[in-house]
Amino acid sequence: MQKVILTAAITGGLHTPGMSPHLPYKPEDIIKEAVESYKAGAAVVHIHVRDPETGKPTSDLKLMRKVVKEIKERCNVVICITTGGAPGMSLEERVKAIPELKPELASCNSGSMNFVLSPIADKFESKFEWENEFLKSTEDFIFSNTYKSLKYYIKTMNKNNTRPEFEVYDVGMINNIAYFINKGLIEEPVYIQFVMGILGGIPANAKNLVHMVSTAEDLIDDFKWSTCAAGKSQFPMTATSLAMGGFARVGLEDNLYLRPRQLAKSNAEHVTQIKEIAERIGLKAATPDEAREILDLKGIEKVNY
Repeated sequence: MQKVILTAAITGGLHTPGMSPHLPYKPEDIIKEAVESYKAGAAVVHIHVRDPETGKPTSDLKLMRKVVKEIKERCNVVICITTGGAPGMSLEERVKAIPELKPELASCNSGSMNFVLSPIADKFESKFEWENEFLKSTEDFIFSNTYKSLKYYIKTMNKNNTRPEFEVYDVGMINNIAYFINKGLIEEPVYIQFVMGILGGIPANAKNLVHMVSTAEDLIDDFKWSTCAAGKSQFPMTATSLAMGGFARVGLEDNLYLRPRQLAKSNAEHVTQIKEIAERIGLKAATPDEAREILDLKGIEKVNY
């Protein structure tokens, strides 16, 4: 059976605690959710950290080290550390975990874009004071990933033998990756995560996913790819991705629901559901070590946590 990599994005830096009582933000809850996702079939967990008192996204390196170290102690899962962070974080805040922790895999956002969450600000009752203003502020937010900063991210990852997971929010970002391949900064094969359904990025539908994969095939000789999608588009798009030969990312970072009007109680519920979808179409979830082989990762023994 063909092996597919399933990723769980545990908490992210966008959803706020008032949106769901099940969104983990304390370190022990993020660790628990990551381990349970691994047990459910995730080969990779994508990790952000948050202030344990307020749930606000943070770049606190001590918190990140604690979380990834304890996940590693409890299971063999591949840990993908964010460099996206959250709106308002500086370039230095976003990338500092890479030279310190030297992870196997790290996200690398592939271009600048409007990243808008403000329409949902009034749909939820805030649990903490910062939430509503944080969401509303994104109406005037540009998620900055300039060529200069991309070069810095990629060089930092190369230096620490960390494989970039290139987050592609729109089709033009594929050309950015191709540019750095042609400049010799990125070595193939590359790993791409198509991120769909963000207001400011490409809409989440099968036609657009086909177009992005086709564009990548035109511009990049050797790549592996996965798909994630925001909100209600998550499972339709990840199922489409699997049917097309790609991989899938699920989790509470991207979608708080398991099905319409039913909040997911955990990331593991998401992983279980996408694993069942994969199995029903003749696919099998890769183990973490199989994912390491597929993505040519350096191995868990070479991280610094």
